[in-house]
Amino acid sequence: MNELRFRGKDRYRPSWPHFAALGLGLVVEGALTFTRLGLAGSCWLLGGTVALVALGISLSLRSETTVGAAGITISSGIGRSRSYPWQEIRWIDVRETESRYGRVLAARITLADGRRRTLPALQHSPRYPDPDFRADVQRVIDRWEASTDPAARVRPPERLRNRVTPEAVGLVLGVLITIVVVLGVTMGG
Repeated sequence: MNELRFRGKDRYRPSWPHFAALGLGLVVEGALTFTRLGLAGSCWLLGGTVALVALGISLSLRSETTVGAAGITISSGIGRSRSYPWQEIRWIDVRETESRYGRVLAARITLADGRRRTLPALQHSPRYPDPDFRADVQRVIDRWEASTDPAARVRPPERLRNRVTPEAVGLVLGVLITIVVVLGVTMGG
């Protein structure tokens, strides 16, 4: 059985529009901070921003997921890999989230202790589309199903954050803020 490898350097390719947006952001940051922090402070802040962005890009490009006969190995890009044997993996699914750029899909595993891990470089988004995403996820699921007993596959319960929408949270917070303001005005007056 051959290993399946999903590497960040094959998926994430910074483009000229990304660098242009970064450059524009740095110019705006530099202009806004120069008046408050002076030249030295502005240079330190810009240098820190560039270092953090470079670190993030480096980690993304070095991240990978390897699916083999023994299980799944996740490398976050900082030189540390973690292997999860098939017996420890209870469920594999696709997490769907909405961002300002559109719908983002990411494969993830649920472990025996309930923890969930996103599989790096096995993702699909409008910024980094992957036409083979569904097929790749299905290949991982097929390997998992071939390597585990059906009784060991347990779908995790929905978490509260998956059941509560941001709109519902906003509505509840709005009502609570209104009640606090009304109580504050009536008690203070």
